Formats: sequence, structure tokens, C-alpha cells
Amino acid sequence: MLEQIIGNTEAFLSAVTRSERKKYGQFFTSELSAIYMASMFEINLETDCIRLLDAGAGSGILSVALIERIRNMGYKGEIILTCFENDHKIIPLLAENLKALDKKYRVTCHLRTENYITSQQFNLQPVLVMDSEAYDYIIGNPPYMKLGKDAKEVQVMSEICHGAPNMYFLFMAMGINSLNWGGELVYIVPRSWTSGAYFEAFRRYLFSNCVIEQIHLFESRDKVFNSEPILQETMIIKVKNTKAKPKKILITSSSTSDFDNISTYYADYDNVVGKDGYVYLVTDEKQENVLKRVNRLTNTLPSLNMKMCTGLIVDFRLKEELRDQYEDGACPLFYSSHIKNGTVVWPQGRPGEYILTSKRTHLQKNTNYLFVKRLTSKEEHRRLQCGIYLSKHFPGYRHISTQNKVNFIMCETEEVVYGLYALFTSTLYDEYYRLLNGSTQVNSTEVNSIPVPSKEIIRNMGRELMKTEINETNCNKITDRWIK
Repeated sequence: MLEQIIGNTEAFLSAVTRSERKKYGQFFTSELSAIYMASMFEINLETDCIRLLDAGAGSGILSVALIERIRNMGYKGEIILTCFENDHKIIPLLAENLKALDKKYRVTCHLRTENYITSQQFNLQPVLVMDSEAYDYIIGNPPYMKLGKDAKEVQVMSEICHGAPNMYFLFMAMGINSLNWGGELVYIVPRSWTSGAYFEAFRRYLFSNCVIEQIHLFESRDKVFNSEPILQETMIIKVKNTKAKPKKILITSSSTSDFDNISTYYADYDNVVGKDGYVYLVTDEKQENVLKRVNRLTNTLPSLNMKMCTGLIVDFRLKEELRDQYEDGACPLFYSSHIKNGTVVWPQGRPGEYILTSKRTHLQKNTNYLFVKRLTSKEEHRRLQCGIYLSKHFPGYRHISTQNKVNFIMCETEEVVYGLYALFTSTLYDEYYRLLNGSTQVNSTEVNSIPVPSKEIIRNMGRELMKTEINETNCNKITDRWIK
């Protein structure tokens, strides 16, 4: 039956433009992804009734995949399925598919056409005992769309929203809110929720009520969704409503979304779910050892009074203050393009390399800094790309400024700048950051959470690097000597 539903969905997709689907954040699950997601549930075949939820059901692909599996396992009891879908264009197709599902597999289907989020009551203390209105298994491919701060969905779930939330994690949280005790939820979502300040309240909510049992990662972005190109890295996650934390999390990965050549790794739960509340996606022993090495350290940049900050200037908003040539009172403005092979090369003759302003908030002290590019491309060898800035090379200025695609760390001595450069240019720290964040953006909040050695060790590392060529190989040698 799943093949039939996929065929119906493809016919629907051919008749609706991508821009129309984008309004709802629709990305339809592929057949193989749906089958794999259904296989992740541990089905209780002894119960008299199984209650299922598919919120944002689309054409019903995930519901059909899960119910086919349950019936094929030999379950004879009652199945009650609730589907939420409020896209009026696909509701007729979903209704037709649910009728066929009931006819073939004896399923009581409830199709609800209201907004899933705004029609529910969100509770920071979700179901803790068996509840007839809660669900045993929840499967979902939630919509992917950013919401404004005044959106109705944000108001309903304001306790876990910060900044510009995305609809997908509200679906995850509301699903957790609706799980029976011991119930399981499997969602296919971007990996962006695993770190960052925007998702901090959601992660706290998740880990105060559930545990992660399994994660599947895609090494390629092709065909994860049915004929849909996607930009974000995607994962499948399974969580369970329980207080019993497992010792290990099963982390699987596949080179393509055909689920061929699946690799399997059981990672320590406490390494994946860090004390900082972030989720580290490790797929092998080598990556887990990276986490263990760094996590033995007890300091962070803020604890050493060396907090990483984001550049001060959004250049396109301050065009009147920018200058292409030096004028009296102007200061250097540094962009990520000025970071070259570990150093800072300025000027380069590019537009807007000076800033003339009376606003102190647009200026910073001309002292020693480690500059770090905030944005890199997916194809680049390194995520952390640093440049050493020494004030003695720019003696004619009391102040400088930085564009917001540059992160910076103010350093009290040259030894500290070189030491931090050795640290963050090492393969160890680049790999650690990639486990923490799957995007191409270097987030200062996340870097400030990474454990680092003491300031004295950082100085010693800097003194060593100052005596040799600054390259990744030497940074690795120095880091390996000081961080075991």
C-alpha cells in the first residue's frame, strides 16, 4: 500500500508548485526514509490498543509505513490513528488514503484539519502516566519554516521560544507533550536544534522529559525528501518518554538516503548529550575520543575572561560611516577576507576598509586579538579559520572595528593570541566544533561553551608556536603535547 500512497503523492507534487508548498514548509518523505523511520519503533504487541499520531501528515506516507509495519509484525489489536493536516490542497488526498488504510488494515482514523500547534494545550509538565488522550507512538516530518515573534504558534509555546523559532522544533516539543509514559517519538528534522541559543529552552524541555535512544545521520543530502532539494543537514531522531537514561545511544549513518551501507555506533549517552545541554553527533570511536579529550578540560573562554564576540559592524546598514580611503579620524575595519593564512592582511584595497564614526559601540580597542571567520563554505577543509591580529602592526590607531562576519577574542598578550591560534587551528578543536555544529557558521555562543586549557597552558602553547612556522601541522604537535 505504501507504494500506492507514494504514487499518489508524486501525482500531487507534479500539480502543485514548489513555491506553494514552501508556504507550508512542506517536504514530503521518501519511501525509504518512511520505512526506516517506522522500523525504529519498539512496538508493544501485547497491548489491546495502539494510539498513533502523525502531525503534519501530508499525504499520510509516514502513517502508512508505520501501520504496515505494525500489522506485518502480527499485531491484531485496535489501532487508532490521528492525523493533523491543515493544507486544504492535500487534505482530500490524505482523506482518500486514510480510507484505503482503514479498509486494508482495520484502522480507526481521525483526520483533524486545524492547526496542530494552536489547537493543543502546551504543558511544561507533559503526560507522566498512561493517558487515553495521549499517544503511544508519534511519527512525523514537521514543516520547516521560520516564524515571527508574534506568530500564534510562538505565543502558544512561548516558554520554549527564543529569537526567531522554526516550526519544526515546536512540532517536536508538542509531540513530547502528547506522549504517553513510555511512548516513543520518531521525527525527521534538521540538526540545527542540537546546539545554539535559539534552541536552548527546547533542549531543556526535551531532556527534562525524554531520553534520546537513536539518531540516524545522512552523509549526503540527496533524496532525503521525495524529489525535494534541501539545504540543511537532516537527521532522524527517536526519543522516549522515560526517566531511565540509557548508557548508550545508537547512532547510525548512511552515505546516501537509500540507507545502503549503514554504519552503526553505540556512543556513551553522556558524551552525546553534553553537560552544556548540546548534542554531539558522533559516529565512531575516533570522534568520541575527540569529545573525551576536550571535555576533560575544565575552563572555558568566558571563565578566563576571554569571551569570543561577534564583529560590531553590519556594513550594509552603515554605508554612510564607511570609507574606501583613509580620512582624519577614520579607523581600520576588518572583514573575514582580511584573514589570510593565519595572519591579518590589511588593507587590501577593497571598499569600506575604513570606518569614520563617533559611536563608541562601533569601535573596539586596538589591542591583540584572535580573529575567526564566522562563515565558511561546506567544501572548505576547516570550519575554524583563524587570524592573528597584533596591535603593534597597526600602531597609528587607538581603535579598530570588525565586520559582523568576523568573530574576535581580545587577548592580553601576544603569547595568548598565539596559544589560542594553536588551539583553534588544531585538528582536534576543528573536529570538536564540527561534532557540535553541523552548519557552516561559527557561532560565538557555542565556541564560548567549548572546554579549553588554563591560561598558563595557553601561554605556553603560544610561546612554542612563536618559535616556529604557524601552520596546522605545528598547531597539532603543540596541542597534542598539552592536551592528552
